[in-house]
Amino acid sequence: MDEDLKKTNPLNGSVSGALDAKKPDQPKAAVLEKNVGLLSGICLIVGTMIGSGIFISPKAVLEGTGAVGPCLCVWAACGVLATMGALCYAELGTMIMKSGGEYPYLMEGFGPLLAYLYSWSTIIVLKPSSFAIIALSCAEYASTPFYPGCTPPQVVTKCLAAACILIITVINCLSVKLAYRVQNFFTAAKLLIIFIIVISGIVLLAQGNTQNLKDPFAGATTSFGAIGLAFYNGLWAYDGWNQLNFITEELKNPYRNLPLAIIIGIPLVTVCYIFVNIAYFSVMTPTELLQSPAVAVTFGDRVLYPLSWIVPLFVVFSTFGAANGSCFTAGRLTHVAGREGHMVRIMSYISVKRYTPSPALMFNGIVSIIYIMPADINTLINYFSFAQWAFYGLTCLALIVMRFTRKELQRPVKVPIVIPVLVVIVSCYLVLAPIIDKPEWEYLYCTMFIVGGLLLYVPFIYYKFNWTRCIMRPLTMHLQLLLEVVPPEKTK
Repeated sequence: MDEDLKKTNPLNGSVSGALDAKKPDQPKAAVLEKNVGLLSGICLIVGTMIGSGIFISPKAVLEGTGAVGPCLCVWAACGVLATMGALCYAELGTMIMKSGGEYPYLMEGFGPLLAYLYSWSTIIVLKPSSFAIIALSCAEYASTPFYPGCTPPQVVTKCLAAACILIITVINCLSVKLAYRVQNFFTAAKLLIIFIIVISGIVLLAQGNTQNLKDPFAGATTSFGAIGLAFYNGLWAYDGWNQLNFITEELKNPYRNLPLAIIIGIPLVTVCYIFVNIAYFSVMTPTELLQSPAVAVTFGDRVLYPLSWIVPLFVVFSTFGAANGSCFTAGRLTHVAGREGHMVRIMSYISVKRYTPSPALMFNGIVSIIYIMPADINTLINYFSFAQWAFYGLTCLALIVMRFTRKELQRPVKVPIVIPVLVVIVSCYLVLAPIIDKPEWEYLYCTMFIVGGLLLYVPFIYYKFNWTRCIMRPLTMHLQLLLEVVPPEKTK
């Protein structure tokens, strides 16, 4: 019995020991959780790539090629090139396990300066302006049925677009799970309307409506510049193939799911684009397709009547899903840039209740609403598009450089070196082609804006001026209390 009394609990008399023994519900670390699985990853890629373009104006490729056959070949070739670029990103994403898209890869490959210039131009211009354009497209097609025979007033379209941005931002701030479930639903919706269009086209072709496909290469253009322009427009229809790299840290089993989602998602989009175009040509001649203001709506009027109203409805679904995907990934880039000190620190903070990067998402939403106000922002995004391809090319160049400078890094996925080399060459062409084809001052202004980011980088990031802390500390504290957010915790 004395021996039993001697066997006392080692935690007795220890406050810390008693606390360790209790531990009923330990709070979770303030980090973005790994909630995104393979299906959600595929839906993010497919849902962001397929916006309104394939339904409204897939004619830019046809204009450059001049005939049905070369048009379909360009769509297929663009799909192959997008897949090659995405495979390069699969190697980078499994080698450098950080969210933020190109940002961490440029940081590792070339240092903080180039990574900062990327985050500066993407966070301030590219991401929010793209979000705004998609929201405006969604609002336009949502309001059109209420104004038959005329164009909806601009104030109505802009208010609806602002409401769309607000709803999507709130959804993404509330819950990561809710955001990707919304993405999954709207991706399924757009694949459903694509399936309906493709099946209708197959039925029409089986009935003998093949006159537009009998001599597909007749009248094809032989101009190298025109074909190059068709590739340029086609590749922009595939833009979004890098979306999964923005959320690498939130992927379940990224070594498996990142490359697998890319291998499934981008070929799926390629097949959809090719078959939808074939379906259009089963109903419309190339001339009619070029003259149609909204190709899918014209197809619906001719084939799906009296259910043709479902086409504009599903275009709204498609654009809403693409806008949600854009918001989801833009918030992660802002969050990572804030974490690395290239944006104000509050941008990296995470909601203590919902585990979402709510300050970063709110910032992106506010800037996107500001971009809605001008009369035309399409011009802005068109001129900045060359910068996007410059960053794609630099990222693949970073992959090549790190093959020699960072040999110690493990590479679960390793692509042949010829693939990133080819992507770099194509990126150089897509950067230079619009400038050489039609040089304008706006390209210089865009370049000056990007380089102008150095005016903030040198004093506030490189030299770290102390006087800014006197302003930012109380502001950060008040915003932290208001938004109920905390700095992200470092995890292994």
